Amino acid sequence: MSENNLLPPVLLVEDNNQIFSEIKSLMGFIGYDAVYTPDITSLKAALDHGDYTAMLLGEFHGNSSQREVLELVADTGRDMQIILLNQPKENLEKYQQIYLHVLAHLEMPLKYQPVVDALNRASEFHQHDLQEGSASCKDLIANVPKLGGSSPAIQYVRTMIEQVAKTDASVLILGESGTGKEVVARNIHALSNRCKHNFVPVNCGAIPGDLLESELFGHEKGAFTGAITTRQGRFELAEKGTLFLDEIGDMSLPMQVKLLRVLQERTFERVGSNKSMSANVRILAATHRNLEQNIGEGKFREDLFYRLNVFPIELPSLRERLEDVPYLLQDQIEKLEQDNRGSVRLTASAIEALSEYKWPGNVRELANLVERLSILFPQGVVDVKDLPGKYLPTSIKPRQDSFNPSLFFGASSDDEADDDLALMQTDTEIDESSGMEIAVAQITEDGLDLKEHLAQMEVNLISQALDATGGVVAHAAKLLKMRRTTLVEKLKKYDIKS
Repeated sequence: MSENNLLPPVLLVEDNNQIFSEIKSLMGFIGYDAVYTPDITSLKAALDHGDYTAMLLGEFHGNSSQREVLELVADTGRDMQIILLNQPKENLEKYQQIYLHVLAHLEMPLKYQPVVDALNRASEFHQHDLQEGSASCKDLIANVPKLGGSSPAIQYVRTMIEQVAKTDASVLILGESGTGKEVVARNIHALSNRCKHNFVPVNCGAIPGDLLESELFGHEKGAFTGAITTRQGRFELAEKGTLFLDEIGDMSLPMQVKLLRVLQERTFERVGSNKSMSANVRILAATHRNLEQNIGEGKFREDLFYRLNVFPIELPSLRERLEDVPYLLQDQIEKLEQDNRGSVRLTASAIEALSEYKWPGNVRELANLVERLSILFPQGVVDVKDLPGKYLPTSIKPRQDSFNPSLFFGASSDDEADDDLALMQTDTEIDESSGMEIAVAQITEDGLDLKEHLAQMEVNLISQALDATGGVVAHAAKLLKMRRTTLVEKLKKYDIKS
């Protein structure tokens, strides 16, 4: 008996409280508690806050109200088994054709064995759903990207995710580009009661405004030019799951009105259709914009803002939590290794330098840098002087971009580079295609500084290109067969006036 008492209670939906008293006594004898809901309001509250082995659905104000109950359960996304109670037996077949989880029919007065058999079947379904859902959700949680770091700011964000995940509240995720807003959304979904169903992301800023309605709500065949087939929208794909609206601040005002209607009424129509479809979807939204400022400028609807901003989560920029940089670097290296995309190691001085950088591109910029270093130094060790110039402290002179001897000769220090390469002297030749003078190095016993020679050669060629093109940087870059932005960086580096 004590083992049965651990089972979730039975939910009774019935407007006759005398029947409830009889049923509660029988349920207690079998080993189940019973929860009584005599109206829709109390039923909604019970569904929001409890888990149940099954629902016993009584007469409850007639057929229309019974269907309302069944639709309400279906809209919640619960796989709750429903047992019809004290109803005409023909309702069992009628409702089973429409509602998936209508399981059995019981007549009054209740008899012990039919009740036990029905509840045992419901309990088996309940345990199977829990185990199946638990397994799939555990896999999802294990595979979803995590927010790296241990700073107080990021720990606070993790706490907010855990607190809101189990609810159905709308969440507005705020933060600069590259801070990990989609990572937060995926973690909320993975920890939620909707984890068995789809997580569907939509970038509202990447889809033209005239196509976004069709993307979200779907369309019927022939609804507009090019609609050659019927297509499901993102709301349908996210049914019972989570819809993530990224860059919601870029959504047009007309589209905001249509989204607000769906959030208020929980229904929508495909483009080209007048048939309403239910939307049992949790909304997570994100933006890097200041929506309150946009409201003041007339670019965002205030009523939609308050619908979305039930539970705001603000992500800190990386420059506000620089103590997390070493952890994030290691996380990104491990991801590269797990994906068989190479590996790289950083010295303590390189990590220290990166921990002082301000990271305008946030975590996305950090991830891109790690991948870039893994390509430049595959399976190698990156020291502070190997970092791209903008990541270096001002006290450290960057390596020449044009040539890094250690990549070709394996030198680990300036002295070793000199020993391995020997030393050179310079002569000049004329490049026939461009007419430029090109310094040609030849090895001699007297020697010279290779790095200084290469830098002088680069300065000389850039100066010639500028002279030949009248100081027009774009034309000089074309002559040197490099991108204009690269040449601009070199002009700044060598302090060359164009």
